[in-house]
Amino acid sequence: MDLRALLPLDAHGMVSRADALAAGLDDADLRALRREQALVPLRRGIYVEAAVWQEADPFRAQPVLRIRAAEQVLRSDHVLSHDSAAIVLGLGVPDAQRALVHITRPKVHGDAVRAGIKHHLAPYADAQVVVVDGFRVLDRARTALDMAREHGLVAGVACCDAALRAGTTPDDLARAREAMFCWPQSRVMDAALDLADPGAESWLESEGRVFVTGLAIGRPQTQFGLTDGQRTVWCDLRVGRHVFEMDGWLKYLPDHVAGDPKAVLREEKRRQDFITGFKLGVSRITREDLRRPEQTRRRLLREYADTCGRFGTDITDLDEFRPQKPRRH
Repeated sequence: MDLRALLPLDAHGMVSRADALAAGLDDADLRALRREQALVPLRRGIYVEAAVWQEADPFRAQPVLRIRAAEQVLRSDHVLSHDSAAIVLGLGVPDAQRALVHITRPKVHGDAVRAGIKHHLAPYADAQVVVVDGFRVLDRARTALDMAREHGLVAGVACCDAALRAGTTPDDLARAREAMFCWPQSRVMDAALDLADPGAESWLESEGRVFVTGLAIGRPQTQFGLTDGQRTVWCDLRVGRHVFEMDGWLKYLPDHVAGDPKAVLREEKRRQDFITGFKLGVSRITREDLRRPEQTRRRLLREYADTCGRFGTDITDLDEFRPQKPRRH
């Protein structure tokens, strides 16, 4: 079925009920298209072509389509903020598939959720508003701090890390924080800023770093490099002579690797052997580990103590094996 010949779909494969009716269809036609799975409802009165929805990445493109649908029904002056700004800006969110659409308005009677849209009452400066993919959104620095206030320390650190990786400076974050003086959740914002580090390369690495910091064994170093002149390896986190590696299982699944998953696993084994050859201990942390914190905490402390007992904590003997240049991202 050629939907574009039937419906006035926009550039994103979307159409509103009003535009469909204006094109000569009625509600019965729209219901039939939904039953035939040609259209997917994004919200009341807004649809997207099913093929577009199915091809869209569920962690960014689909949430962006839901945001576009919300924008079509919003009439008040607003900017995208919090989760919606973080999705558009590529900072990451705790749960992109279930995230509400978030907007900030200068005039609204307190925070409220209406029809899947969370309205926030908060001031912002014109200079904090940027346009990305046609959306007016609060910038990375402000959004990272909003995410800390909305979702807590892990989200704040992960979004601050992502903002720094994308080119936001520590001064940018500091200025955004200064403008939010005495706002609720100030301690969470300050803690997120203190831990922010562009060396984290993913949400999982940021979350893992917050967890390892909570072990109270020292502040982890990100992207700790080792080289023997032929091979160079970068470790996610290091405290003393112990390395913490974040493991996302997707890299071992057939649909997510370019070659043989078994070869990927073998390479990971060789990589770990290379690291331990420098008399370093290694702990691996998965997302599932972080969901059972007390059990994981006991294991990591036990493994770290074993490394300290065998090798100590000083790494000055490794100076000659450190890469001369920082890792290129």
